Amino acid sequence: MGTALKDLAAAGVAVWLDDLSRTRISSGSLAHSVEAGEIVGITTNPTIFSKAIGSGSGYEDQLRDLAVRGTAIGETLRLLTAWDVRAACDILRPVFEKSGGRDGRVSIEVDPRIAEDAGRTAAEARGLWWLVDRPNLFIKIPATLAGLPAITETLAAGISVNVTLIFSVDRYKAVLEAFLSGLEQRLKAGGSLHGIESVASFFVSRVDTEVDRRLGDKAPHLRGTAAVANSRLAYEVYEHMLETPRWQALAAAGAMPQRLLWASTGVKDKAFPDTKYVVDLVAKDTVNTMPEATLRAVADHGVVRGDTIRDGYAAARKVIEDLHAAGVDIADVANVLEQQGVESFEKSWEELIASVTEQIEKAGATVMPAGAVKPAGNGAPAAASPRQSA
Repeated sequence: MGTALKDLAAAGVAVWLDDLSRTRISSGSLAHSVEAGEIVGITTNPTIFSKAIGSGSGYEDQLRDLAVRGTAIGETLRLLTAWDVRAACDILRPVFEKSGGRDGRVSIEVDPRIAEDAGRTAAEARGLWWLVDRPNLFIKIPATLAGLPAITETLAAGISVNVTLIFSVDRYKAVLEAFLSGLEQRLKAGGSLHGIESVASFFVSRVDTEVDRRLGDKAPHLRGTAAVANSRLAYEVYEHMLETPRWQALAAAGAMPQRLLWASTGVKDKAFPDTKYVVDLVAKDTVNTMPEATLRAVADHGVVRGDTIRDGYAAARKVIEDLHAAGVDIADVANVLEQQGVESFEKSWEELIASVTEQIEKAGATVMPAGAVKPAGNGAPAAASPRQSA
């Protein structure tokens, strides 16, 4: 384990890996990273699974069995991804227990195609929680306006939530409201807050990419400053929330605060240091989920300078003010990035469906459309519980 990764942990930053695949599980690579103390959690998304399952490596036997049984394509995708997530949860279970449930978590995302339907999103969250059946699971729900009620409903049901696709401080405030309301509803209904965790995934690098595109040749001194400033101001909101009587009442009832998770921390502009979105966003009780390349870069040459957030609030506000003066509307940037994020994950999900369909057809089996049941040889439905299929 590199010194920088130890320094991050000592500063209160939980290091998670933004990647998962059947090969990473079966090869022992994931277990090694966990046992070495490099990572204490995992995040996934539709793009990650599209890349992993689309490669076909390690999924062949399960794909063949599901196809032979006539499992519909949508259910096939859920069973494949749930298998990986469940296995990762088991590998991270010792971390989960050692941290008192704070870390050792693995995330799985609801179908991005239903991001604008709160009822369906909450229903799928409950279904995924049942299907994976591990206490160290996070259900990822996008922080769209439609997703906010689903976040509240899911937390009120006692399900831990990773709120994803947050790009603005204002939307983060709405996410905090959804989080607090969910815990309050659960408490009012007589439920326990024990074991319920949540993180708010605040996206970083994409903000700089969009802002710098809009800046063009104007104000070169502002290039690469928006994302970190935006993130630091979100952490200021988090600190203020901890001081409110509303939160303190929930904390007295056993609630744990919703940590900020820095997502999209791989550098897109190669002119920036490859550890920028890690070492510039260090503060206690945060999470940084990194793609493999960023994790290795931090371990190799990252320099952790202690807390790099809390002394920077005034400077962060000045950056946002200067960007506004330069004609960059941060609120519009966030709206565009949210829409792009949802569309990107929808596209990845559709690509995954196409890839799995192709693999099933290559195996000589029939692809069953959603909702279909292929009859068995004796005319009885060839159905089984989702857990048996996984």
